[in-house]
This record gives sequence, C-alpha cells and structure tokens, in this order.
Amino acid sequence: MAKVESHSIKENNEILFAEVVVDEATGQHALYATSFFEKEQVITAFAAGKIFDSPNYLTVQLNDEQHISLMPECLQYTNHSCEPNVFFDTTNMQLIALRNIEPGDEFCFFYPSTEYAMARPFSCLCQSENCLGEISGALHLSENQRKEYKLTDFILKKLSIQ
Repeated sequence: MAKVESHSIKENNEILFAEVVVDEATGQHALYATSFFEKEQVITAFAAGKIFDSPNYLTVQLNDEQHISLMPECLQYTNHSCEPNVFFDTTNMQLIALRNIEPGDEFCFFYPSTEYAMARPFSCLCQSENCLGEISGALHLSENQRKEYKLTDFILKKLSIQ
C-alpha cells in the first residue's frame, strides 16, 4: 500500500493514535496505529457524529433505530477483517484493542460485530486463514461463527431473541 496521502490524527498538535493512509492504486483509505496498544486497552473514545435511522456503509449500529457516523471521523476508515484487532464497544463508546497492536498495524474490525443486517453486503477479500467470504451482518452468521467473535451488547441481545 503506497502512502500517497497521509493524515496524522492530532489534538493540540500531538499525534494521538492513528494515521489515515490512502492507497494510490485503489483510492481506499485505511487507519494505521501510530502507537503500541496492549490487548484490551482502550485506544480511544468515540461519539456519534450524526445519527441515522437506517444503516449506510460508513455507519455503526447502536440499536434498531440508530446508526451513527463516528467521531473522530478518522474511525470511519477502520476496515473489515475476519481476524480483527479492534472492537467498537458501542455500550461504552470506546475502541478497544482485541490483541496487541504495533505501530504501523492497520486497525481492522469485524463488521458483523456491530451490524445486524448490513446495508451493503460484500465478498470479503481479507485473505485471513478463517475468512468468512460473504459478509452481510451478524444475522447471517452461524452459531459457531458468532462464538468466534466479540459482538456488541446490542448484537448479542438481537441474536438471543431471534
């Protein structure tokens, strides 16, 4: 991935935790760690930028009626992986490290961990050993797949009542 356009996330002129990188060939944005994070460490708090009543490809689901854009805005560039290293805890509004993260590692989360039924399902190309292929939301995960991933409290509740 070529770093053509790189933006450090800053507050009061200090680099906080990440850098947005744009791939020259594809135009795809990605979010990369600029610091080390230990497993289970809170990386950053987040908030709702805007609240929507239906999902779009950039939102995170809070409940049946609320889907939010993320603030800080750079978090929207956290891409999907079937082997995620971060988790969006929508109960406490925190981004959490699922394993140790080194500077230069891309932040990736498991989209169905926050999405019950996705607005734009897609064929995953993460190339992880356990890649699930089609990603369309937690609703479409098998019971075994659900046990393999950390899921938000909302998703866990939705799955238990279906």
